[in-house]
Amino acid sequence: MITQDEVMDRILMACPIYAKSWDPADQTDENGEDRLLYCEASDLCRYLEARLDAHEDTELAEAFALIEALHVEGDAWVRNLATIGFLESLWPDERYLPWLEPVSRRWWDRLDRYMRWEDPSALSVIAPPYPAESAS
Repeated sequence: MITQDEVMDRILMACPIYAKSWDPADQTDENGEDRLLYCEASDLCRYLEARLDAHEDTELAEAFALIEALHVEGDAWVRNLATIGFLESLWPDERYLPWLEPVSRRWWDRLDRYMRWEDPSALSVIAPPYPAESAS
């Protein structure tokens, strides 16, 4: 099971070009507290957007494999981060759809329905036990 403490290391391993620009010294706030992983997720998503804008697909497959792993192998907190931290930061840019793996795609579709006010309960159970999850 992937826990919150493992996420940043996995991001840096999955995206070594991104990792070169990541400075651990910049990862605390003015009070010396660690930055929230949601901020790190947003930073990675901006990096992925820049890669797409530059027509560079280097690290996209690896980044989306990581997001899938966070959805499938993460604890409840990490699964929430995968959807609300990563996918919500990328939504509604449909350029990412070809890169989404199956479970991430299901959560993208749920997020899409929720954000468009088509189904306000689409994210009500954001961290179900995935092995038993239906394909909806």
